[in-house]
Amino acid sequence: MAWPQWRSRDLDVATPMPVVEMATVERNITRLQRACDAAGVANRPHIKTHKSIAMARLQLAAGAVGLTCQKLGEAEVMADAGFDDILISYNILGSAKLKRLSALAARVKLAVSCDNVPVADGLSGAMADADAPLAVLVECDTGRNRCGVVDPAVAADLAGRIAALPGLRFAGLLVYPPNGPPAATRAFVDEVRRLCAARDLTVETVSAGGTPNIERIGEAGETEYRSGTSIYNDRQMVELGAAAPEDCAVFVHATVVSRPAPGRAMIDAGSKALTSDLAGFKHFGLLVDYPCARLYQLAEEHGFVDLADCPASPEVGEVVRILPNHVCPVSNLFDRIALVRDGRGAGMLTIDARGKVA
Repeated sequence: MAWPQWRSRDLDVATPMPVVEMATVERNITRLQRACDAAGVANRPHIKTHKSIAMARLQLAAGAVGLTCQKLGEAEVMADAGFDDILISYNILGSAKLKRLSALAARVKLAVSCDNVPVADGLSGAMADADAPLAVLVECDTGRNRCGVVDPAVAADLAGRIAALPGLRFAGLLVYPPNGPPAATRAFVDEVRRLCAARDLTVETVSAGGTPNIERIGEAGETEYRSGTSIYNDRQMVELGAAAPEDCAVFVHATVVSRPAPGRAMIDAGSKALTSDLAGFKHFGLLVDYPCARLYQLAEEHGFVDLADCPASPEVGEVVRILPNHVCPVSNLFDRIALVRDGRGAGMLTIDARGKVA
């Protein structure tokens, strides 16, 4: 595989540290925007991957219409930075969060998703006295088996309830289709549209997403698209064929701190620097410069590397590059991460929404 040629030994960073190649980031942003433009679909990138004001600004400058946030705290950070068109793609519950939501809705164009009556009723209670109604998308499960209404008729019923509740406006649908051909999602969306039309309800927005489906943007009947991982990409995106090695923008740099036994190395990146999300793999990341190595175990501050099958292996003091299985959790583990451009140091990136998980 053609991994980027710049090597961690060329950089002076304290490890463990994610390092982001900005030239790759910019290509990835452009690729997503062009795919959305070609499909006639609005681009609403998901900030959960980078959690960074600077990266969000690059996405808006490239043509995105607004941002997607997974949690209210992320949305507050982005609103404080001046972003004024935000979708929160998550059920919001609880009096404290609903009070924050109402305050946020008073200062930005805001939409939220909802897949059940208690959430809808709570949103209405928070927004009943607002100057303008809150846009609400009914989340539908079309095969991902996560959140979402699983039956088109129930989705239409929920849409009707939202439309009738004080302070709310039914604005459309939100889906997170399974990877692969979107025929089932399109059929589900079309049926909800039909049932809503029978109730004189307009499905204004259909928000879809998922980096693995970028090449299929528009095929699910969506009007806007949410992609998060595509700005950086990771090992699972390469495995799924959604990215090539040269599309991977982030590698976690780690130092070999010990060679305690033949065929084994210890690195300074453990579970506090690398995600423990296996993402379908057997190991916790790929050492791209030693592809036969196996990062088989993580402690908090140690990574355990099996080098038995490697014709060459790193020695104590060498810095290695690790492609994360799943890059999104990695950003949330650091206050700042290093930037490079064409392999040369380009400063640090602040992770502004780090820890904003509520």
